[in-house]
Amino acid sequence: TGGIGPLTRGVGPQGEGLLGGQAEKCSPNLYLSTTKKGDNTMSKVQPRTLSGFMELLPARQAQFDRMVEILRRTYSLYGFTPLDTPLIEASEVLLAKGGGETEKQIYRFMKGDTDLSLRFDLTVPLAKYVAQNYGHLTFPFRRFQIGKVYRGERAQRGRFREFYQADIDVIGDGKLDISNEAEIPSIIYRAITALGLKRFQIRVNNRKILNGFYAMLGLTQQSGEIMRTVDKLDKIGAAKVKELLVEGGVSEDNAQEILRFIGISGGNQAVLTALETYRGRNEVFDTGLDELTTVVKYLSAFGVPETHFAVDLTIARGLDYYTGTVYETTMLDHPEIGSICSGGRYDNLAEYYTDKQLPGVGISIGLTRLFFVLEDQGYLNDGLNTAPADVLILPMTEDLSPAIALATQLREAGIRAQIHGEQKKFKQKISYADKLHIPYVIFLGEDEIQSGVAAVKDLATGEQVKLPPAEAIAHIQAGLDKLNQGAPILDQGE
Repeated sequence: TGGIGPLTRGVGPQGEGLLGGQAEKCSPNLYLSTTKKGDNTMSKVQPRTLSGFMELLPARQAQFDRMVEILRRTYSLYGFTPLDTPLIEASEVLLAKGGGETEKQIYRFMKGDTDLSLRFDLTVPLAKYVAQNYGHLTFPFRRFQIGKVYRGERAQRGRFREFYQADIDVIGDGKLDISNEAEIPSIIYRAITALGLKRFQIRVNNRKILNGFYAMLGLTQQSGEIMRTVDKLDKIGAAKVKELLVEGGVSEDNAQEILRFIGISGGNQAVLTALETYRGRNEVFDTGLDELTTVVKYLSAFGVPETHFAVDLTIARGLDYYTGTVYETTMLDHPEIGSICSGGRYDNLAEYYTDKQLPGVGISIGLTRLFFVLEDQGYLNDGLNTAPADVLILPMTEDLSPAIALATQLREAGIRAQIHGEQKKFKQKISYADKLHIPYVIFLGEDEIQSGVAAVKDLATGEQVKLPPAEAIAHIQAGLDKLNQGAPILDQGE
């Protein structure tokens, strides 16, 4: 997301989801089974989830929600306000730009005489929101949104039709300071680190540098096609890229110069120094180089270690949409996955809704796809507490009042408590707690009630203690503090 077009800011294949780690192809037909009961015939529909839509089992859902909460907390640290826009919009609003892949992929339908569509990203709704509420907003407007979007693509492994995106954008009124372009990747760094990933790198470039460079070579009209070709460098190699450039009308000398330019590498300062040799030949290039130099300087001040960001002249992102700094974030041990978080600076967010100039900068994390990749590669922390309750209370008396009262005390202390009041054998109740990985069980029988204590058992260690309610609460809270440490992602490398 990040543009009016459908694929201008996002993460690799746009669309994802999983149940058990992969997409399943489903027939569009409903399968009916017939069962006879007496003289009546009952037709039952085979339960199924549409192909390309995410549906998780409880423990995985808890892990996913933990990731969402970490992102919310991180975004809030930087002064971003949460926003929630409708899933359904008027088609003319979502398709203001219209044409291309958007119209092919969008879920569009009629309700009465109203032409409606499901949102296909979070940026077009943001553009509408800012244009519609311009007079009520304070600029720069900083918002984050984590929500589902929909694209009618062919469902396949890692490419889904319903998926979560986690976006942040800073929108200016007429102008937007360059410091915002450095702050955005610092937020990426903090967010991804908080999730538990260690071996990743934020790659940074500036579109003005690319545009200025191609202008120096007299290739402005071909720059879009050249960037698309250059983007294939990692997959097909330099020799094939050069061949395609020449086939596309670029001279041998210019093709060689393009490869030499995008091949500038080394430490960030070394790259900037090499770029300085091009200064003075194009004004747009010089502006871009000044901006990139400032972003690199500020990134260090924002606390991003140089091991985690790199100036990379091959990054273009979104072609015509992005106008300044651009970002892509990759997992160092899995480059084949592509970018897990990307975005950049753009000049006019809401040009299809208002004449006001609303520049911005933002990024999008394809959260569902990232989750899919992490599960697929064994990165999810299965030691994390994903139980629906912290304590299961097992009443040993017919009167449940003492158990209810204790559960209320626990909840008031912030401990998630569940009462198991079903008429089942003791072993079955313990099995219930085990299957749900509930950390603690409290036995409450006549002896405990009369003595004013609760028998607390740690199911992981088998340790059991009898304590007054206040001490039992403190005991459980101390255990939970240890249990709830750790990030959703386990990344051993650094």
